Amino acid sequence: MTEDDPRRPLWVDATILISAFIVFVVMVGLGNWQMQRLAWKLDLIEAVETRAFAPEVPAPSGPVTEVSDEYTRVEATGTLDYAETRRVKAVTDLGLGFWLMTPLETPAKTIWVNRGFIPQNFDGVVQEPEGPQRVTGLLRFTEPEGTLLESNDAAADRWVARDIAVLSDVAGLTSEPYFIDADHLTAPGTFPRGGLTIVGFRNSHLSYALTWYAMALLFAAGMVYVIWDRVRARKRRPRLVYGE
Repeated sequence: MTEDDPRRPLWVDATILISAFIVFVVMVGLGNWQMQRLAWKLDLIEAVETRAFAPEVPAPSGPVTEVSDEYTRVEATGTLDYAETRRVKAVTDLGLGFWLMTPLETPAKTIWVNRGFIPQNFDGVVQEPEGPQRVTGLLRFTEPEGTLLESNDAAADRWVARDIAVLSDVAGLTSEPYFIDADHLTAPGTFPRGGLTIVGFRNSHLSYALTWYAMALLFAAGMVYVIWDRVRARKRRPRLVYGE
């Protein structure tokens, strides 16, 4: 009479293999997602290089899109309505402080302008040039999301994001759906400090993608080894013989 050693049920091995396959697919999927992000980032970098450093064009009216218009260098001439300026929380290379968002009234339209940065607890003179001003800078889109930890509180006049729709509602204005990140408008060394738009972008998506692909490959190799070792162990398992 012969009898095999007790073995792990087949369904347990099948469950482990299915789970391992799902983990492998997820790793490959994350690598593919990083490659998609890489393509998006390269398009963004190209857009910045071709738009941000090109000659100014008139600030547009009507429909605009992030894909075709963001970071375009634009210009507009009008009167800045300093009474409607809102301070939006900012973190820059100059430290903590605020962006000064001010509506620019032109003969044809109203455009919000980020005049620049002032430090927190700034007690100096904030430059407010009078009369018609020619504003140049980069076209930027509204920021309605706020941050992970904070959101705008219009009633308390506390702003953490440059949400053009809400800013216009509070000021009773109808404005373009974008704002201009202005170049520095006044003398060097004065505030607000314009021209602080970040036009360099970190691009680590390729390294992230390669990391996920490498992890998937190593994981697959590990699973192949485990399966091979399991099959080999089954073949070598001794058989017990009972009898007279």
